[in-house]
Amino acid sequence: MFSLELRQLRLFIEVAKHKSITKAAENMHISQPALSKSLMALEDELGMKLIIRTNKTSDLTDAGKVVLEYALRMTVLVDEMKTTLIDMTNLSRGQINIGLPPFIGSLFFPRVMAKFHHAFPNIELNITEYGGARVVKSVEEGEFELGVAVLPIDEQQFSVYPIVEEEMRLVVYKDHHLSDRVEVELKELREEEFIFYHEEFALNQIMRNHFIAVGFEPKILFKSSQWDLMTEMVAANLGITILPQSICNRAFNSDLQVIKLQDNIMWKLAVITKKDRYISNAGRTFIDFILKEPL
Repeated sequence: MFSLELRQLRLFIEVAKHKSITKAAENMHISQPALSKSLMALEDELGMKLIIRTNKTSDLTDAGKVVLEYALRMTVLVDEMKTTLIDMTNLSRGQINIGLPPFIGSLFFPRVMAKFHHAFPNIELNITEYGGARVVKSVEEGEFELGVAVLPIDEQQFSVYPIVEEEMRLVVYKDHHLSDRVEVELKELREEEFIFYHEEFALNQIMRNHFIAVGFEPKILFKSSQWDLMTEMVAANLGITILPQSICNRAFNSDLQVIKLQDNIMWKLAVITKKDRYISNAGRTFIDFILKEPL
């Protein structure tokens, strides 16, 4: 008969997420020996080795992967139970775990978060920045109650609340051979070198799909997760990039030229929730607020 403790499972999940006992211990604010002891107790209880420990990383065994899958389900259910009980008390307070891609967080959310906090001071917002693909995965697994994602997304799994829609723009150096153009077609960029998005970001695959649709794979010179670094590399004449209009509006550099894409590629953002998950009163309040508040 198992006598598992919820805290043991949460610690195990943290180690699996970071692939490091040291990092997990730091994040959970406990000592490394205490965390190691908890993991060994969990392995003893289950009678199986769950983690392969090396000097550099802590990888899961096949048994560990099974335990992780169930541990995630169990902790999500417990968290939902707590949220439901809090909602039953009908207090105007709560806590929301939100996943945001860095591109999006810096653009739109500081002002919205400030207004929301002013309107609902007793609701705590816990924000974590991940790449777009990881945000979607973390909402699916229950780490986040809400996430902000780039569309399209699987609407059979997620409820989708659109919040932003704007055009993508080509950004080139001021003396680039295309800099005097009003519009450019994507197929004209076949021979260009790109400053591109890191693989963690949804725009990476979205834009690659657009390039493939017009007949070529982009020549990627550098990848970055920071839009300001991307624009500065273009300003240094290292390559070209394609960014959302709102980011282009913030790129105050006289060495840059922003050009309309004739292909009319749209950047669409939405708040997402997992369809079969209970959404707290605090979460629903935030969704209602952001849908009414212009970004």
